[in-house]
Parts: sequence; C-alpha cells; structure tokens
Amino acid sequence: MARSTPDWLHLTDDETVVWESRPHPITMGVRVPIAVLVAVVGIALIVVDLTGADGAGLTALLGALLVLGGAGVALVRYAVWTTTRYVITSEELYKKCGIVSRDVTQFRIDRIQNTTLEQDMLGRLLGYGDLTIYTAGSGDPELTFERTPRPERANGALNDQLGELVEAKRTQRRQPT
Repeated sequence: MARSTPDWLHLTDDETVVWESRPHPITMGVRVPIAVLVAVVGIALIVVDLTGADGAGLTALLGALLVLGGAGVALVRYAVWTTTRYVITSEELYKKCGIVSRDVTQFRIDRIQNTTLEQDMLGRLLGYGDLTIYTAGSGDPELTFERTPRPERANGALNDQLGELVEAKRTQRRQPT
C-alpha cells in the first residue's frame, strides 16, 4: 500500500522520500509521566471523596483539577511530539513542527556544507541523537533534527544523497559540451 504524501510536503515529480521520522519519544520528557501521575492522583482523590459519607466535596474538586491539569500537560506534550516531523528526500530536507500553526523549514541538499551527529551517553543507550546540518555561507547550524531515533540511519540517508549529488556533478563535468 502506497503512503500518501502529507499536504505540507511538496515533492517534485522525480523526488522521493528516502528517510522520515519524528523525534524519539524521550522528547516528551519527564513531564508526561509526572502529568499522568498527577491525573491518577486526581482520580484517586475523586474516588475517595465520592465513596465517603459526605458525597462530593472539596477533595473531589481538587481531584478534578489535578485530572484536568495532568491530562492537559500530557496531551500538549504528546501533540507537540506527534506534529514534529523530519524528512529527507532525494533533493531536500524538511523539518515540520507546530500544533496550532505550522512551521516548515526546508532547503536543498545541494546547499549542505557539513553535518554533525551528536549523541550523549543517554542518547547512545536509548538510541537517539541530534543531526545538525550546516549550509554553505553560514557558520551557524541551518537545521537540527533533535533527538532523532536511530540518528545513524538519518545520517546515512543524508550521506547517500550527498554522495549521489557529488557523483552526478562529476558525471556532468566528464561529458563533452
């Protein structure tokens, strides 16, 4: 079954997606488990208060606030994670993020000057890292795929595309004009 192309990804006729991902789930951070724990405590407070002799009271109200707050924080962090996408095509790089508004950064692969792959100890243990891309004419990073799962795959896909670009340029130079 062929996958459909998202509406924010504009591919040319001969362009293909060679790698795509979203950040590693660790990106959601410790806020999500804490928020879920807060919501569970809120549910427990509601149940305890409602099963008491006095009926619903201040404890149930506090529990409801904890449930709403915890669930809200967890849902926002999850939404940020699910709406962030990284894509490498045969011609361009894309990074999309945003819940309410959409921010898509893209640039052509032929502008890439240098890349770095960084993994700290936890990243190596859990299988994520940062892939940073520098372009010609800029000393600052142009784009970073933060906490990318299996970053060596993204780096490999990007290096393959860069290699194909270099080979295509060599072939063009060898052809008589």
